[in-house]
Amino acid sequence: MERTLPWSWYADPEVLRREGERIFARSWQYAGHLGQLEGDGSYFASIAGQIPVVVTRARGGRLHAFLNVCRHRGHVVATGAGRRETLQCPYHAWTYGLDGALRAAPRADREPGFELDELGLRQIAVDTWGPFVFVNPDPDAAPLAEALGDVPARLAEIVDVDALEFRFRTEFELEANWKVACENFLECYHCAVAHPGFTAAVDVSLDSYRLEAAGLTSSQLGPLRENGSSFLAHGEVGRSQFHFLWPNFGINVFPGQPNLSCGPILPVGPERTARFLDYFFAPGVDQAWIDELIAFDGQIGREDTALVEGVQRGARSGALREGRLLSESEQLVVHFQRLCTEALTQ
Repeated sequence: MERTLPWSWYADPEVLRREGERIFARSWQYAGHLGQLEGDGSYFASIAGQIPVVVTRARGGRLHAFLNVCRHRGHVVATGAGRRETLQCPYHAWTYGLDGALRAAPRADREPGFELDELGLRQIAVDTWGPFVFVNPDPDAAPLAEALGDVPARLAEIVDVDALEFRFRTEFELEANWKVACENFLECYHCAVAHPGFTAAVDVSLDSYRLEAAGLTSSQLGPLRENGSSFLAHGEVGRSQFHFLWPNFGINVFPGQPNLSCGPILPVGPERTARFLDYFFAPGVDQAWIDELIAFDGQIGREDTALVEGVQRGARSGALREGRLLSESEQLVVHFQRLCTEALTQ
């Protein structure tokens, strides 16, 4: 049996600080979707792990991404999303173009040697896949396509991501370390115990529910249960797929009508995690079916919240140093933990 990461890694502020430097500052992370960038002069603020970022569409339609940190005193520059010609820091009104260039700094003309050109927003890597926008703070980042591996091809078997339309976003927080939330997403060993509604629709038996990991990605492939009765059994998507891009991005596709939800798992503190999920559907999907899916997904989410918060209470107690993992049923958790260990101990 595999040993888990030390439980102390799930509550120690110093471990979270190192994760910020060695994981989140060096990886591709989901920031938002192209629907937030319709037309020149649009922008949205987001976060990459613990790093505030802003994505813009400047004149000519080109996408840019920057550290959302003023070069003057470090205040966050942009909030929310919208359309405007410039981004202005609310602290001292330093003003940046959507191309990141510093356009104005009050009283800068009184400073000898002050060069606007040297103090633009710090640019970071940005790329897209379908309607999804990713950023990477690492200046030496490998291409997004390399990180995604075969996930786009797998999803293309059941849903056309380019045909999906954004419908809405949900946001919530968990009283648990971000890694606990990721690990819960990465296994269905708990499904038969904790998710009766899900297992009534999807076959989670060891011989049917496939787990695969390669590179930075992990995949769970679940067929509909034979002779099961569920609203998920009616539609062109005949099976479920759940994918994960390390370190913190999850994708859900349920059987039924063309659908996809995705979002990051973001550390707020050593024992608190923020999440948002963006929901996408094909244009013709009936609202009644969407409402039923959201109720179904919400129930799974409430069940998972209770689980991860229970894990956090046990891990933080210090009663045991570590746990154990089943190398077959929890192989994706093993893969995740190895990537974390390699990043933190390199």
